Amino acid sequence: MNQQLRDLIEDQINKELWSAYIYLDIAEFYQAKGLHGLHAWFEKQAKEEVEHAEKFMEFLHDRDESFRLKPIEAPNKVYKDLREPLAYQLEHEKLVTSLILAIYGKAKEVGDPIVSHFMAWYVNEQVEEEGHSKELLDQYDLFAKDGGLGLHEFDKDCGKAVK
Repeated sequence: MNQQLRDLIEDQINKELWSAYIYLDIAEFYQAKGLHGLHAWFEKQAKEEVEHAEKFMEFLHDRDESFRLKPIEAPNKVYKDLREPLAYQLEHEKLVTSLILAIYGKAKEVGDPIVSHFMAWYVNEQVEEEGHSKELLDQYDLFAKDGGLGLHEFDKDCGKAVK
């Protein structure tokens, strides 16, 4: 495997685990506010990010490529309101999409169809992740931003979506 491509994948493992940290941090933010549905939603998102990292690791193992785990940056966001973590999730997913597309592009550039094929799943996954993030933010803005019963129902719906 091309060294630059392998390095990008190794970096992506770190970014997927960093994403899990971010989503656990957001989950705890909502838990502290008594929003158990949002807490459950973001815990589920964190678990998915760990699964993504594991899928990358398994892929490198299958290709007989060694890699090293890198330190994971601690989340450093302080949220001033209930909307901010939802907006940050969308922003973060767009960043992850750019990283996935960089790996996909490098695989095409160096002519590695195996990595290209593997990365196609992640490209599709990111379309879904950005869509879910945008939908969650839109629903918050439409139904929950004023608090009260709308927020309560929004939180309940987020919890139901996890089950």
